[in-house]
Amino acid sequence: MTPPRDVALPNGYTDLLGDLKDRVRAARTTALRTVNTQLIELYWSIGHTILQRQEVENWGSGVMGRLADDLRAEFPEMKGLSRSNLFYMRGFAAAWPDPIVQQPVGQLPWGHITVLLDKLDTPDQRLWYAAAAVEYGWSRNVLMNMIMNKSLERTGAAPSNFAQRLVEPDSELAQQVAKDPYTFEFLGLSGEVAERDLEQALMDRITDTLREMGPGFAFVGRQVHFDVGGDDFYIDLLFFHVEQLRYFVIELKTGKFQPEYAGKLNFYIALVDDRLRREAHADTVGILICGSKNDHTVKYSLGRSSSPMAVAAYTYDALPADVRKELPDAERLTAALDWPEQA
Repeated sequence: MTPPRDVALPNGYTDLLGDLKDRVRAARTTALRTVNTQLIELYWSIGHTILQRQEVENWGSGVMGRLADDLRAEFPEMKGLSRSNLFYMRGFAAAWPDPIVQQPVGQLPWGHITVLLDKLDTPDQRLWYAAAAVEYGWSRNVLMNMIMNKSLERTGAAPSNFAQRLVEPDSELAQQVAKDPYTFEFLGLSGEVAERDLEQALMDRITDTLREMGPGFAFVGRQVHFDVGGDDFYIDLLFFHVEQLRYFVIELKTGKFQPEYAGKLNFYIALVDDRLRREAHADTVGILICGSKNDHTVKYSLGRSSSPMAVAAYTYDALPADVRKELPDAERLTAALDWPEQA
């Protein structure tokens, strides 16, 4: 019998109900992750055993098919015992030959692991993307997008003067977030566009922009105004990195890099340091994102700059058409934390 909704409730009932809901949600999340970890360990152990037996007995694909049929007959309620999944399990054990209990991949859903196996060729790539997916809670769709956009290869690649202008480990941390090129294909732009239009498009798709900038970035403002003795200046985009505790000044140029751009960015960094930076903050960093660049020109321009800065290119169409078809649409990409996703 359902209790009446108009019953007199004791003081503090609402707070108690909220607390109990939080406990239930936390317990469900923990249970889901525990079940997932046990499942991944099982899949790895099955794959490891198959590898060992194949080495000794030279199993063919027919034996794998029979094994899948027999296992499904015994456990009809389990959906992951297909012939193709057994091959994935074998590939999983081959890619991670050591037990995966303490490894990041052991915390990922099976659907993520099959993406790592399908799309990546080297152990270093798989380790990097697996660790990033765990640390930042990437969904399978976001993981796929990061791989297709070559996030590993682009991260830390922008030419900079960080090593000369920042002390370690600050220089290494700043370099890690400076990509080259930045990939803005999610904007749906093509051909020549004005800088203001590019800036507006990035703001219209701020969720995707922040994802492309990388983990830890928080958006502060666009066309941030500074009055300098009656002269007006506007910073294109201003971000704050919540892990490094520093401002990032982002300037956008749609054309080719010119040396004078470095001087303007240096000036903006000085403004932020003087007007916004607090004692607890690390040095402000500038990143100039332009349509194209000559790395030799960039090197000379940054060599005499007094502020830490990097110069990166951007592209609209980094992915070929056949690869873009494999990616989820933009609406699904914004669901970046659908954690208990399974294949």
